[in-house]
Amino acid sequence: MNGLPNVEESYGVELIRKSIHLCSLSIPIVYYFISKSTALTILVPLTAAFALSDIARLFNPAAGRLYNQYFGFLLRDHEQHDHGKKLNGATYVLLSATICVLVFPKVIVVTAFTILIISDTSAALFGRKFGKHRFLRKTLEGSSAFFVTALIVVAVAPKIGNLAAEYMIGFVAALLGAVVEAVSNNEIDDNLSIPITVGTAMWLMYAIFLPAVNVFALDRLS
Repeated sequence: MNGLPNVEESYGVELIRKSIHLCSLSIPIVYYFISKSTALTILVPLTAAFALSDIARLFNPAAGRLYNQYFGFLLRDHEQHDHGKKLNGATYVLLSATICVLVFPKVIVVTAFTILIISDTSAALFGRKFGKHRFLRKTLEGSSAFFVTALIVVAVAPKIGNLAAEYMIGFVAALLGAVVEAVSNNEIDDNLSIPITVGTAMWLMYAIFLPAVNVFALDRLS
């Protein structure tokens, strides 16, 4: 989220929501040190548990009331309405992590998923607090915060050979991620669209510009 300020929703609620979102930073950090199979052994049942509880919330009135009693204040407007039947952000984060770990090389997962957690959080908080100028569906201020923090992530994220071209690939991916975040809406959750788009773009650029680099080199270190 990086929209123009919404008086109907407290900034404090968004701060709590994004503080919880930041806990997902543990996913790329832990994944750096463990194998894909171990990561999937953890992520798949966790994702299934969250998804099942979310589906129960949406289709079972009693489960929905219980869920909303304790966690309803964290849900966005489009996640609460019955007609939409939208999964919540936490479920999408875990689903996204599972897909990324399953599909992408580790070096790409760590970068793309860290961009999602750090930069999406920055865009939401900065955009809600200071956003005044519309940019696509969001705000220029929030999108700028996304891009700047994504560049910081690219600068510190692991690389295969610390080649200049790897940093350029990260730069382009960061810019693309900012655009994807800025055009996202309630139909496609950006917890999915951002890391998958960034990851796909990075993998394609590695294949085009650095074909001799083994993008799976980090996978073999775990």
